[in-house]
Amino acid sequence: MIPKIDSQIGISVFSTNFHGIGGRIRDEAENFDVSEVISQKILDSISLQEGYAVYKLKKKKIDTNHALSDIFRKKGIRLKALGLKDASAVTLQYVCADYKGKAMENFTFEKYSLDHIGYLKKPLSKKDMIGNHFRIKISDSVGNLSDFTEHEKILNFYGYQRFGSKRAVTHLVGKALLQRDFAKAVELIVSFTSIYDSKENTEIREKLKDKLNYKTYFDQVPPQMDTERIVIQEMIQHNDPQKAIHAIPLPLRRFYIQAYQSYLFNLTLSAAFTDGENLFEAQQGDICYDFHGIIGKYVKGLDQYLALPFIGYSYYKKTRFDFQISKILETEEIAPKDFFIKEMQEISSEGGFRQTAINCSNYSTRDTSVEFTLSRGSFATILLREIIKPKDPLLAGF
Repeated sequence: MIPKIDSQIGISVFSTNFHGIGGRIRDEAENFDVSEVISQKILDSISLQEGYAVYKLKKKKIDTNHALSDIFRKKGIRLKALGLKDASAVTLQYVCADYKGKAMENFTFEKYSLDHIGYLKKPLSKKDMIGNHFRIKISDSVGNLSDFTEHEKILNFYGYQRFGSKRAVTHLVGKALLQRDFAKAVELIVSFTSIYDSKENTEIREKLKDKLNYKTYFDQVPPQMDTERIVIQEMIQHNDPQKAIHAIPLPLRRFYIQAYQSYLFNLTLSAAFTDGENLFEAQQGDICYDFHGIIGKYVKGLDQYLALPFIGYSYYKKTRFDFQISKILETEEIAPKDFFIKEMQEISSEGGFRQTAINCSNYSTRDTSVEFTLSRGSFATILLREIIKPKDPLLAGF
C-alpha cells in the first residue's frame, strides 16, 4: 500500500521486496546525523594562507538557509553552502565566503556553531561535494534491520523535503508559475493547508484564503512563515500577484520550478518501473553518468549509471522513457517549452538528467541504527522508506 503523501509527490512504487520493519526516525535530532563529504582534492587544497575562507557549520533545529541568514544578520558576512540541510537533524557541512579576505573568528550560538578551517584559492562549488554520510537510529521498529540487503536496488526518487514535507506544496506552486497563473501561485503559498501542519498555521491560512483578509490578519502571520509575509505584504501594497511572486528571493522562486520538475521525475520513474523498464542497468541508446559525473551516451564495458530526463525547455526526447514522459506531460497539460518563462526569465529551466538509482556505499547496520553514504542529490529518506515501509511517512518522522 503506497501512502497518500507518496502519491502526492509522484511516488507510486516500492523498488525493493523487503516487508519493512516499521518504526520512526528523528525522535530526537541526534538520532539523524548528517555529515557532508567533499573531495579529497579540495580538502588537501585547504591551507592557512589567504584566500576564500572556509568553515564547518554544525547545526541542530535550524535549516541551512535560516542559519546562514542569521550569520549575516549577526556578523554581516554572506556565506554560501554546497547543499541544504534541514532542521530535524544534527548536520555538519562546509560553507565558504564568496570573497577573499580575513576569516571571522569561530563562534557558537544556540542552534549552530561556525569553525574556520582554512582558505582556498577558489571558492567552494557544488561540484566539490561528493555526497553525505548518514548515521540514523530507527525507534520502535518491529523487524530486524539487518535483514534489509537491497540497498543497491533503490530508485532515486526526490524525497519529501523537496516538496515542503509537512505541507507538500512547492511543486504545485511551480506548476502554477509555469502556467503563468501568478494569482494561483500566491494563493497556494499563502493558504494551502495540510493535515500535518500545526493548528495555528492552519487557522491563519484558512483566514487568508480570502485575500480581502490579508491586511486584517497580516500581523498574526508568524515570523517563521517568512515567505508568506513577503507575498502578503506585496499584495497589500500593490495587489499584483506577479509582483508579489517577484518579491520572493530568487533561489526560492527557482526552487518552486525545480520542485515541479522533481515531481515529474518521480512520476516518470514510478511509471517506468511499473512498465517493467530496467532502471538499475544501462543499455544501448541510454544516457548515463560516468564515475566522474560526466554525462554521455552508453558505452558497453564502461562503469556508467543510467540517467532519466529532468524536464525543461531543452528536453531530450530520444530516450526509452519518452513514452512515459509524453503521457505524463499530456495529463499535466504542460509542455517542455513552458519551462521558458518569458514573464520571469530568471526562473526558466532548460532541464537535464538525473540518475535513476541511488548510489549507496559504506552501508552497515548495528541493532536499530543504520549508517551509509549517498552521492550528492540523493535522499536518505528514500532509502529509509524502503527499510521501514511506513504507513504514514510524515508521522513516522520523514
